[in-house]
Amino acid sequence: MSEGASLDGPALERYRAYLRLLARLHLSPKLQGKLDPSDLVQQTLLLAYQHRDQFRGQSEAELGAWLRTILANTLAEADRRFRGRTRAVALERSLEAELEASSSRLEAWLIDEQSAPDEQAVRHERLLRLADALDQLPEDQRKAVELHHLLGKTMPEVAREMERSREAVAGLLFRALQKLRRLLASLDT
Repeated sequence: MSEGASLDGPALERYRAYLRLLARLHLSPKLQGKLDPSDLVQQTLLLAYQHRDQFRGQSEAELGAWLRTILANTLAEADRRFRGRTRAVALERSLEAELEASSSRLEAWLIDEQSAPDEQAVRHERLLRLADALDQLPEDQRKAVELHHLLGKTMPEVAREMERSREAVAGLLFRALQKLRRLLASLDT
């Protein structure tokens, strides 16, 4: 990707599942019943498209970071709108940091112990495929994976939040990881 590369609809569309995953993970619990993460992602992609001439990056990773920043601002704006607050730069920075941390946890899930540093583009592509695969899981399996693996919650915390037994959560995670392996393998072919 070169500076000012064509950030057309299809180029941005590749990030939809990834951004939706991040939006689900970081949407304030008080707003989860009022806002759909898909709507926030749509707004993010629309803003990115409208301001594509402002993107100065040269890599897919830089594009991902730029989109995460737009998503953080979109989440902060939604929070302000529903809570009637004025702009809080600290909230926006906090959301940016949380989104970056989630993205790093996603990448850590994919990093091969023997991968060379120059394989960043390959890892980035795998990150987008993982987000697509997570989107295809049944909702309860997806939520268990997101809570445990991406938000780092313990099994008892996940069980409490999902109102299920630890054994049920363990089963959800087991089935989810099996399905993710199959989905990722099919996406690799």
